[in-house]
Amino acid sequence: MREIIFDTETTGLDNREDRVIEIGGVELENHFPTGRSIHIYINPGDRKVHPDALAVHGITDEFLKDKPSFADVVEEILDFFGDARWVAHNAAFDMGFVNAELERLGLPLVAGDRVTDTLALARRKHPMGPNSLDALCRRYGIDNSHRTKHGALLDSELLAEVYIEMIGGRQAALGLVTTELGGVAADADDAPILVIQRERRLQTRLTEADLAAHAALISKIGAKAIWAKYGG
Repeated sequence: MREIIFDTETTGLDNREDRVIEIGGVELENHFPTGRSIHIYINPGDRKVHPDALAVHGITDEFLKDKPSFADVVEEILDFFGDARWVAHNAAFDMGFVNAELERLGLPLVAGDRVTDTLALARRKHPMGPNSLDALCRRYGIDNSHRTKHGALLDSELLAEVYIEMIGGRQAALGLVTTELGGVAADADDAPILVIQRERRLQTRLTEADLAAHAALISKIGAKAIWAKYGG
C-alpha cells in the first residue's frame, strides 16, 4: 500500500479566498519510507500572505514572487501522489485547500475515501490528548527541536514518524495488519487504533526443503523451544 504523508502552508485560513503556497510530502510503501519526497513553493498570484499565517510559517510575499503558480505545478503534484492515499494531520484543512485549487483549474477533486486524517487517529488512540503534531512528537520521543516554524516538508517528515508509531509500525508482531479505516485493535496501552486484516494471507516463499531443515533444527533444540509452540 502506497501512502503520501503531506502538509500544506497557505496564505490564510479560508480556502475560498486563500491559496496554497507550499506543499511537501514523503512517500511510504507498506508503512516504510521509500526516500521519495516532493517539496514545492507556489506563487499565490494576487493573494497576499496574512500576517497571522506569516507568523506561523514565515513565508513572505517577496519570497514567493518568482515561484510557479499552482497551475504550473499541479501535474507534478498529481503525478507524485498518483493512486496513493493522502495522509495529513487535520486533513480537512489541507484537503480543503488542495481541492479548492483543483476546482479552480476544473480538475477532479480528491475523494474523501482516499484520505487519512492522523488527527482523527490520534484522538482515538489518545482521547485525553493533546494531539498536536508537537505533542505527538513528545509522546513518541521524536526529535522536533529543529521545528521553529511550520514548514510543509519538515512537518511531513515528522508526521510520517508519528504516523508509523501510532499504527505500531515499529512493533514486531506475529500477525500482520495494515492500518486503514476498519476494525479496532488495542495497543500496549489499551488505546484503540484502527486496523484491518489482510484480505488474503501472503503466499509463502519457503520451499519444502526450507521447512524440513527448520523442523530438523527445532527437533534438536528440544520440546521447550518456543518455535514448537507455533507449530515448528
